[in-house]
Amino acid sequence: MIDVTRLSLNQATVKHLDLPRAADLCADAGISAIGLWRDRVGEIGVGRAARVVQDAGLHVSSLCRGGFFTGVDGGRNANRSAVDDAAALGADVLVLVCGGLPSSGKDLAHARRQVADGIAELVPYAQAVGVRLGIEPLHPMFCADRCVVSTLAQAVELAAPFPSETVGVIVDTYHVWWDPALAASIQAAGDRIASFQVCDWVVPLPADMLLGRGHVGDGYVDFAPIAEQVEAAGYTGYIEVEIFNETVWNDPPDRTVATIRERFAQLSG
Repeated sequence: MIDVTRLSLNQATVKHLDLPRAADLCADAGISAIGLWRDRVGEIGVGRAARVVQDAGLHVSSLCRGGFFTGVDGGRNANRSAVDDAAALGADVLVLVCGGLPSSGKDLAHARRQVADGIAELVPYAQAVGVRLGIEPLHPMFCADRCVVSTLAQAVELAAPFPSETVGVIVDTYHVWWDPALAASIQAAGDRIASFQVCDWVVPLPADMLLGRGHVGDGYVDFAPIAEQVEAAGYTGYIEVEIFNETVWNDPPDRTVATIRERFAQLSG
């Protein structure tokens, strides 16, 4: 059974709120952790963001995002800056969205080698400041433009050369629920699971496929076995609700949080 105190609100779920208002929302709702996004942190500066989170009594369960290793410079400077932000915020993990095919070509194998090389280059910098990196596989429909890492097994393989406390993987139900090898991949991930994110897969998908997420229970994901597998693998961290959906974004934030708490309680057993 999942402890409801492990609930974390990913900031993207309440997109229209700035960080101070999102932090207040969590505190008022009795949610003890928040997943942050660098663009919203950047609006007020990382120093003030750290103070806002601390003053609200919140823990930072994740920071999104680093990665995009397939760009012209491999995202080198941006990724070091992202690591610095994660360290300043005390985030459990810096989420890596690894990048899609470069605009100059269609060589998928080469793009994946770029990702592996980029992670290897970033690891010593992350180790030096005590930041854990989390490789997030994205659903294959995002392979071309966002992430050439499409399965949890691929993410585990990329993480394997490095200590698990430095490089882990992200299990996001939206991206991995469809995978017939998911149970085996979760077991193989073991202590590399750095974050467990939940939302549902709803159809029909909107024109912007990224926004096809829904509240837990509104779509086609069978959450219970995935949660059980993640628990059996030894993951004891926060469970983030991360939803990209125009309707959810336009709902009153307090209603959104009430729904999240209700559905999370159902997930908990």
